[in-house]
Amino acid sequence: MSDQASSAGPADWCRGRLVGYRSGLFVVLVGERKVFCRLRGRLKRGRAEGDLLSVGDVVQVRLLPEGTGIIEQVEPRTSALVRRAPSARGEYQQVLAANLDQALLVFACADPEPHLRMLDRFLVICEKQNLPPIIVANKVDLVGRKVAKQIFGTYAGLGYEVLYTSTVAGTGIQELRARMVGKISGVAGPSGVGKSSLINAVQPGLGLAVRETSVWSGRGRHTTVARQMYPLSEGGFVVDLPGLRSLSLWDTQPEELDGYFPELRQRVAQCQFNDCTHQNEPGCAVVAAVERGEIDPQRYESYLRLRFGDED
Repeated sequence: MSDQASSAGPADWCRGRLVGYRSGLFVVLVGERKVFCRLRGRLKRGRAEGDLLSVGDVVQVRLLPEGTGIIEQVEPRTSALVRRAPSARGEYQQVLAANLDQALLVFACADPEPHLRMLDRFLVICEKQNLPPIIVANKVDLVGRKVAKQIFGTYAGLGYEVLYTSTVAGTGIQELRARMVGKISGVAGPSGVGKSSLINAVQPGLGLAVRETSVWSGRGRHTTVARQMYPLSEGGFVVDLPGLRSLSLWDTQPEELDGYFPELRQRVAQCQFNDCTHQNEPGCAVVAAVERGEIDPQRYESYLRLRFGDED
């Protein structure tokens, strides 16, 4: 999809893509020009259940004589990485990035230890949004490829693409770059897993700040503090997202969860009961598959925790 000015709207309107926030202004890329914009007041009216704007949104901008602009319309999103965030007004949909072509889910093999339950939640979000995920198992140099495949091999067996990378050893960087060319990629994952380092390795000179994992707490520090979209020299964009310590699902009902786990989804029709929760019902094909070792017990545990409200 082109972000060039379109014929839609009045003559002084242009079509662009939101690429960042700065000093209370939205930065919109119109063609190759960045325009600092404010949001039209009428778009803020009413109670919002989620972010009105996010990096990656395609917008209609009315250009002003001084070179700034007003965002008049936000086009419908084709996909979004979203999570449920706490708010003073109750639950709130935080849009991490919009209109992505793919999600690069970065998790370290070690330092910090891989948070696979968070990875499972990311995959559920991607499944619901029909957003292709690529799992990036980073810092493979710390454990070796054999151990790394023991950690992440289950996901490859489910049909997810898994790339093994290391910025220290230069492992997998060319493969990662090839996956990103010409696409809009959101790079997400926990804090301290090396997302910004990977982006710098893919395209040196982006100047993203990188910090080492805190040696005191063993937790990653937040390096990226604001969502920002960066153009890639070979074509495409990358959104470097802040490191997350938690990821709660938004607008996902318990009874639909089995449809977002591929290994469960293919067995649901074989269950004795149509409303099977895959916990302790007789004739459950999912439980039987777990007992036969056909479903990874950790993935099954992730499903149960999501289904019955324990997302830790």
